[in-house]
Amino acid sequence: MTLLKQAGRRNDAGLAEQITNTLRAAALRQPAPVEHALGIAALGLMETITAISDAIDALKAELATLFDQHPQAPIITSFPGLGPVLGARLLGELGDDPNRFLDAQAVRSFAGTAPITRASGRSRVVSARRICNRRLGDTCHWWAYATLTRSAGARAHYDHRKAASDTHNAALRNLANKLLSKLWHCLQTNTPYHETSAWPTSEIAAA
Repeated sequence: MTLLKQAGRRNDAGLAEQITNTLRAAALRQPAPVEHALGIAALGLMETITAISDAIDALKAELATLFDQHPQAPIITSFPGLGPVLGARLLGELGDDPNRFLDAQAVRSFAGTAPITRASGRSRVVSARRICNRRLGDTCHWWAYATLTRSAGARAHYDHRKAASDTHNAALRNLANKLLSKLWHCLQTNTPYHETSAWPTSEIAAA
């Protein structure tokens, strides 16, 4: 039961007992040499997974150390959902040249979060931007997703977009668009993120 909860799985009535009984039930067997060989292969895979996991942990530690030394790191990590991994990815894709982008709209277009509006006569179509930095767009997607449980303002904005018939991905993209604007402002003014200032009630209502 505890393992199911830690894995984020449902705990239906009798599920833990059912899994336990299934694992302990008699199963088809292979010849002893085959089972021995499969055991050796399984141990080898476990050692490989352990080595990869250790390498990832070492890389994350080194990344955090180097990222913390960057002058923009305190502002970036002041935002909800941005730790040393996502924050470093964001910084790596945006760069730290203050003159690289003219304004926040240029940043949003580069990330692909700003939509494209096409109008002709009475026709008006709003679509997602396809030509963009997809690595940055992916980073912003996970950033927006992470803020849903870390920022009441971001969550309210997402819920407002969902209530306005946005799909999950469209609502996240709209939220990422807002977050990038706020990050741009904070980096330009050298100001850390502040929840109340970032999400005034009037802005959420107008989203």
